[in-house]
Amino acid sequence: MKLGLAYFGGFDQAKVDLQKQMGLKYVISGAGRSMPGSPSHAFRNLLSLKKSFEDAGLALKIIEGPPMLDDVKLGLPGADEQLANFIEFVQNCGRLGIETICYNWMPVLNWFRSSMALPNRGGATVTGFDYEDVKNAPDTWAGKVPKERLWGTLEGFIKAVIPVCEEAGVNLALHPDDPPIPELMGIGRILTSKEAFDRVLSFSPSKRNGITFCQGCFSTMGEDVPSTIRHFKDRIYFVHFRDIQGNKWKFNESFHDDGITDMVEAMRAYYDIGFEGIARPDHVPTMIGEDNSKPSYGLAGNLFAVGYIKGLIEAVEKERKR
Repeated sequence: MKLGLAYFGGFDQAKVDLQKQMGLKYVISGAGRSMPGSPSHAFRNLLSLKKSFEDAGLALKIIEGPPMLDDVKLGLPGADEQLANFIEFVQNCGRLGIETICYNWMPVLNWFRSSMALPNRGGATVTGFDYEDVKNAPDTWAGKVPKERLWGTLEGFIKAVIPVCEEAGVNLALHPDDPPIPELMGIGRILTSKEAFDRVLSFSPSKRNGITFCQGCFSTMGEDVPSTIRHFKDRIYFVHFRDIQGNKWKFNESFHDDGITDMVEAMRAYYDIGFEGIARPDHVPTMIGEDNSKPSYGLAGNLFAVGYIKGLIEAVEKERKR
């Protein structure tokens, strides 16, 4: 397993310095800010983003947060243009050696929390979700979005894009719905179980049709994380190494050593399936000395998480050598 850090606000020198001090080489980034006259999916923009990290001695291998797809997800009139932009984006990632695109099928809301600063261990704060807080919330501007519409648009998207991924040498890695509840503010949530991902993989037998294995989401679903890792075997291309306390109706993020998942057994599972891809910490606590301007993405929380994950990696690798 390789480790990296996420950059969703562009190049961040403090994070780059910390990453290099921790001995991490790999970068996960959003598509980046567009250069003048150059949209985020354009070759010029992606080249500039990649070079900014290469010049700092790091390797951009995963884009998480690709160009907008809400019209595609919802089946709206702008879908054709967004799909064409995404296809161009995939082709440009292939040209630049960007191996994996992490995407989701959560229109409008994306990942959602009802609290962004819940008190946690030792005065740290974490994000959390309580369905009671939002059960009476109004629908979004998209109105009622049934699950079957989302299943239909997802299947069409995969069948249109996977052949391009095959030619470009790029993996698509679909992220689970977060939180994995049946509906949120009128919008159906479909990627809420292991069986849902079996259905996704059935849309295309191509190995380019894969999964971002977000441990926190699968544990929130109630799935057994280690056995689910083994179930999906060679379709896991990217890992969000995180954990939670609670269940899908009410949960909060946790420190990596304080959640509901057997993290040692999870790491063993990755080694059992021969996973050699990239993992990153996700949704870390905001710790003492930091403000909470970037909930879930503070530097100190990432420092703690990387140390913990590196310890698991070393322990499991030594087990394998006995």
